[in-house]
Amino acid sequence: MANEQTTTAKHSHEHDHEHGEGCGVVVHHTENIIVREDIMAKTKELAAMLFTSEEVQQYRRAEQQIQGNERIQDIIAKLKKKQKEIVAFETTFKNADMVTKIETEIETLQDELDEIPIITEFQQSQADINYLLQTVVSIIRDTVAEKINMEDAAPAAPENCDV
Repeated sequence: MANEQTTTAKHSHEHDHEHGEGCGVVVHHTENIIVREDIMAKTKELAAMLFTSEEVQQYRRAEQQIQGNERIQDIIAKLKKKQKEIVAFETTFKNADMVTKIETEIETLQDELDEIPIITEFQQSQADINYLLQTVVSIIRDTVAEKINMEDAAPAAPENCDV
């Protein structure tokens, strides 16, 4: 790979790993890794398939209904305003009593929002999509892990390699 380097590996911690000449240990810096085109193409194909899934379609329908619902948008606007007020009363005015009062108002608004069926549906669809994505990632991770036998994949380091 063009971006592979066989020089010193530097990590965020306080020491370096020096590898001598002829060591053969390839150091990959994640900012330099380029995903193969075929892998990227399959990833985009998978993303397109996921986009057409019932979970994503349900999410999109619920999101559109929420965007078009004046009552919901009004409650969301009030919640955002109250959240800004809380920050102001915590940091600028240092008024704990007002913070408590506003927190109660936020809870009331949140309860009102949570009682709207489309909100519950939207939240469930978010959870469903998250589960779907986590499942896909887990299957990919587990499949790759099954195919890698760490003992066979990691040959002994050459004698002149300081690992």
